[in-house]
Amino acid sequence: MDFPTKPPMWEGVPDLDDPDYARLAWGRFRRILGWMALLALGCAVGALVVLYLWLGTLYLHMAIATFLGMFGTVLLGGALMGLVFLSSGTGHDEHVDGINQAYDPGREDEASS
Repeated sequence: MDFPTKPPMWEGVPDLDDPDYARLAWGRFRRILGWMALLALGCAVGALVVLYLWLGTLYLHMAIATFLGMFGTVLLGGALMGLVFLSSGTGHDEHVDGINQAYDPGREDEASS
């Protein structure tokens, strides 16, 4: 099956195949990820402070596990949301939707209702 590389409606629209546009988009993703790393750091330190105030002195391994768990969870969530923004903001979602349009049998029924 031969898939088109770009739907006709997206001709001339920049996407991640353009090196300059890709550099801009990935730079924006890295900037979002950097801010999310700072937020993750704050959440992890905040969790340690709350646990210290609630339980008192923490064991070293418990503190390390809590810090890494909070930091990793918040950073992973931020990375996934950043990828969603990257995909949507660069037109990749619409590009894939345009390719799949011919292969989606219920699309005409949804549009008419």
